[in-house]
Amino acid sequence: FFFLKHCSGSKYCVKMKGRVMGSPIPARVLLLESDPEQASWKDDEVCVVGIFGKSSFQVKSEKCSLINTLCDKQAFPLFHEEDQDGQQSNTFIQTYYNQENKVLYLILTSVCDTYQLMQACTDLSDHIPHAEAHEFWKSEEKMYCMSLLYIFCVCHIVLLVHPTCSFDITYDRLFRALDNLRQKVLPSLKMIIKDCAVGKEWKLNCRPCPPRLLFVFQLNGALKLEPKNQDSSVIDKPKKHSPKRRLQHALEDQIYRIFRKSRVLTNQSINCLFTVPANQAFVYVVPGQDEDPIGMLIGMLRSTCTIKESEPLVPMTGPRRYQSMRYARQPSFTVESSSSSSGQLVDCTLKEFLWQHVELVLAKKGFDDSVGRNPQPSHFELPTYKKWVSVASKLFEAVIDGKEDGLASLNGELTLKIQGQLKVLEGFLDADTKFSENRCQKALPLAHSAYQSNLPHNYTTTVHKNQLTQALRVYSQHARGPGFQKYAVQLHEDCYKFWSNGHQLCEERSLTDQHCVHKFHLLPKQGEKPEPDRNPPVLYHNSRARTTSSCNCGRKQAPRDDPFDIKAANYDFYQLFDEKCCGKLDRIHFPVFQPSTPDPAPARNETCLAPQESEGEKLREKEIHTQAESTGLSLALSLGQSVDSLGTYQTDSHAGGENPEANIQGGEAKGEKRPSLVDRQASTVEYLPGMLHSNCPKGLLPKFSSWSLIKLGPAKTYNFHTGLDQQSFIPGTSYLMPWDIVIRSRSEDEVDLDTNSWPAPNKAIPGKRGASGMGRSRRRDDVARAYVGYEYEDSRGRRFMSSGPDKMMKVMGGGPKESALKALNSDMPLYILSPSQGRGLKPHYAQLMRLFIVVPDAPLQIILTPQVQPGPPPCPIFYPEKQEITLPPDGLWVLRFPYAYVTERGPCYPPKENQQLLSYKVLRGILKSVPQ
Repeated sequence: FFFLKHCSGSKYCVKMKGRVMGSPIPARVLLLESDPEQASWKDDEVCVVGIFGKSSFQVKSEKCSLINTLCDKQAFPLFHEEDQDGQQSNTFIQTYYNQENKVLYLILTSVCDTYQLMQACTDLSDHIPHAEAHEFWKSEEKMYCMSLLYIFCVCHIVLLVHPTCSFDITYDRLFRALDNLRQKVLPSLKMIIKDCAVGKEWKLNCRPCPPRLLFVFQLNGALKLEPKNQDSSVIDKPKKHSPKRRLQHALEDQIYRIFRKSRVLTNQSINCLFTVPANQAFVYVVPGQDEDPIGMLIGMLRSTCTIKESEPLVPMTGPRRYQSMRYARQPSFTVESSSSSSGQLVDCTLKEFLWQHVELVLAKKGFDDSVGRNPQPSHFELPTYKKWVSVASKLFEAVIDGKEDGLASLNGELTLKIQGQLKVLEGFLDADTKFSENRCQKALPLAHSAYQSNLPHNYTTTVHKNQLTQALRVYSQHARGPGFQKYAVQLHEDCYKFWSNGHQLCEERSLTDQHCVHKFHLLPKQGEKPEPDRNPPVLYHNSRARTTSSCNCGRKQAPRDDPFDIKAANYDFYQLFDEKCCGKLDRIHFPVFQPSTPDPAPARNETCLAPQESEGEKLREKEIHTQAESTGLSLALSLGQSVDSLGTYQTDSHAGGENPEANIQGGEAKGEKRPSLVDRQASTVEYLPGMLHSNCPKGLLPKFSSWSLIKLGPAKTYNFHTGLDQQSFIPGTSYLMPWDIVIRSRSEDEVDLDTNSWPAPNKAIPGKRGASGMGRSRRRDDVARAYVGYEYEDSRGRRFMSSGPDKMMKVMGGGPKESALKALNSDMPLYILSPSQGRGLKPHYAQLMRLFIVVPDAPLQIILTPQVQPGPPPCPIFYPEKQEITLPPDGLWVLRFPYAYVTERGPCYPPKENQQLLSYKVLRGILKSVPQ
């Protein structure tokens, strides 16, 4: 023996060597886990009856209760339990063998049963997202169809149970799909059972006989007899058949007519999925049960517990007790008889209805259901239990389980073919998907038109995404159903294919944030010429934007293309002027990368310091190094400003110097100098791919310098009254601002005492009050005058000087009167609005490109420390490769700023229309003076 737990909590035992199979068991256990050789009924010739259909959510409306009625015993429980035999799937087959009648029942349970439908909905809401709901129901329907195909392949008789008394027309579509599927998989099924010990006709047709399909309907209160007419003068003629029987005949005619019209039933039964008898009833209607299940159960309990006088006092057990209880409570599937005195024929019971067909099977007569002039006899075979299990187990593995013993094996290959033919079902069963796909296919051309509307010949990814969004919006307005996602993906692919097929614009952006106008192309390699006719073409980037820029010294101008790399922006363009203009001028060279290997590598990004780390390091270095005291007074002191308001200039270890409050322009400070980053030993293996800035790795230098410092001539080259003699300056803006620097401070009293001369007229003797009443002696300072000018240049080559933040210089004649001190003590903007705007709405900006410094021939040093922040934080601070540059005396120097600012991670683009220009600035502290 072996025991398996039943769903109701009891145990069903399959007694292989005994006489009884006590309870229903799953088909998987019967066919795959049990040994038919051990069954005592292995040689019994069995009639196999399959039961499928739908059920309502009422007591005793399950298909399993049919077995209780047919077998006159409680084979299945009255109530449905939570766990149905431990089944993992919502679709499964249960078996029950009635040895007394030699009938094997196969009951198909699926989501067509109300209880399983509720369980599936619960699983759907708990575990499966809404988008996958259709696939879930689709898989359940496929499993149901495969199980039903299996039922039609192994059964002699099939019962279709329906909870109402009207025929469900969807069965016609289902049977046509199963018939088509059976024809497709028939060659594969033949190969599976070719070695089984069954007849030749069975192997040829893969079924013991064309199964006969019978229909069982339930009334559920739909058919009610009206009360008889009370008028005695009106006498109704008695009818031969009861209303229920007349309903059965009407359903038979309707079902037969529908199946004949749809070609499910043909003249030759051997070619059909199933047959219906021509001269026997194949529809049975069972009466409905009480609408109140609780009241019905109470009535059953009352009738069961009532002791009648005729009943013996000894309690009955076994099948007789079940029969007496069943007849007492009159369940759904029972006899419904009419009085013979009315002249109507007596209705048969459900068992009598089924047994007239079962007896034909057990008597080996078979079914002769072919019609027409030349009907062909259909095959029939009544197998023993052992033979039937041998065939049914192989078909179960192939059709239900889809089991593959190995792709190389024959059974595995046939299983793949069977599973591949499941697509035949989709066209018949999945009407939702079919309608949805047709609808979505009609929406695709509309979406394609929306995508291609108002498109340029070549466009960028942004335009592609915007047009694709518009196309998806149009598509979603017309597409519906489960095919929506599939064709939405196809729309994505179609639009991408259209874009990439000759319409894709180069995605590279210039350093001024403008796109390349060429379609997708490759860059020429070193020494390779452009080839525009290749596919893809080999071209240099070009945005078709041209600007006018001046050379390093500012004396000559030339048009330039919009640069796409830092070398073209900050080095190559200015090198073109060396032979014509700037090449012979004196200059201060900035240190650059000197390779020691033939193939130097660029530095990696992960070596960059975080901005927070560099800030912390600066603070620590400032604590270590002391600040030297100032040895001179600035010009501001002589003008009445206090020393506290000016402070002293603190030397920063980093050229970035992100503490502008400590840098006081015009002050004279002497400090202990520390070695900066560039003063340390620079790497000769790795170079900096971008520019030097506050967040770049230590000890790295670029291959070229983006800055330039040139001497235009001696200090007398500049004329204070006429300004700079260079082209493209807006009139009245080519002047440099004066910067008076105090070289030495002394009082007049000190001068008089040193010379031992008589006091000058109107001068008091030291220590005495004079007639003028002056309490202090005045100072006579030795002052040297330098000149400073901030030059801005716009994209059209127009140049002008700025006298302060956002203030253009305007001199009517005689030179500027405003001192440079205000500009030196302020953060100067890197970009300001150009004084000559165009007609368009887009503003034109002028960029700070040069700093002019006139160093006088005096005993002082002017130190240049440029620091530029070309964007809002966390944008780094850029500076030259030499952080502190001491300008020699007696010279007119010009510092050319970079045209573009680029880090290892990309360029710092110019400001947009809605961005604040104050975030783009040159930090204060660019110049300081140190007397000698």
